[in-house]
Amino acid sequence: MKLLLLLGLFSLQTLASGFDQSHSKFTEILKSYVDDQGMVDYEGLKSNREGLDNYLKATGAVTQSEFKKWGTSDRIAFLINVYNAETLQLIIDNYPVTSIKKIGSFLSSPWKVKSVLLFGDTTTLDHVEHGILREEYNEPRIHFALVCAAISCPPLRQEAFVGEKLDQQLDDQARIFMKQTDKNRIEGNTLYLSAIFDWFESDFTNGGKSLPEFVDPYLEGDAKGKKVKFTDYDWSLNKQ
Repeated sequence: MKLLLLLGLFSLQTLASGFDQSHSKFTEILKSYVDDQGMVDYEGLKSNREGLDNYLKATGAVTQSEFKKWGTSDRIAFLINVYNAETLQLIIDNYPVTSIKKIGSFLSSPWKVKSVLLFGDTTTLDHVEHGILREEYNEPRIHFALVCAAISCPPLRQEAFVGEKLDQQLDDQARIFMKQTDKNRIEGNTLYLSAIFDWFESDFTNGGKSLPEFVDPYLEGDAKGKKVKFTDYDWSLNKQ
């Protein structure tokens, strides 16, 4: 009887504690399978996928009512982590594959595959990014954090995003991404930027800044007033 009582109390305490906002389980996965360049050991992750599967079961169990009680930073961090973790799962579900763009079908891109468990429903990566993050939060720096498993994406961090240091992490991601000269650089009077800035220009200029003005704090050299050109996007898999 005492054992059953203790187990019951433990269960109530576990439920009361809610979702782990530190995302520690996802950080463990990232530290194990992502190198310091943001490249992923997909083969190793596929062979030892239990941790990722369990993390996504935990994120998938979060209800919309619970989610709405969180602060804005916690919600954004959660959605970024769900997007990145679900992208990893999508790749290992189809691995070996040379590019995320090989997944899906002629009529359905990988971002429109219903593979994301969120708020008790199965949805798509597109919905997480465009239907929630971009729709509900005015935070253009998410584009430095969402990783689409391609060489030209921003690099995957070796830690999960967390609400309490989200601003710092997003700024750090911006600096890391902007220092990758194959994607972003200044040459003479020309500012070469990733195609991400072309696809989502309205997100970056929504506050009234031009693209050069937006990226200037994150670049070495003066970007303001420069003519903008966009670099080619490499969709090859970001594998080790």
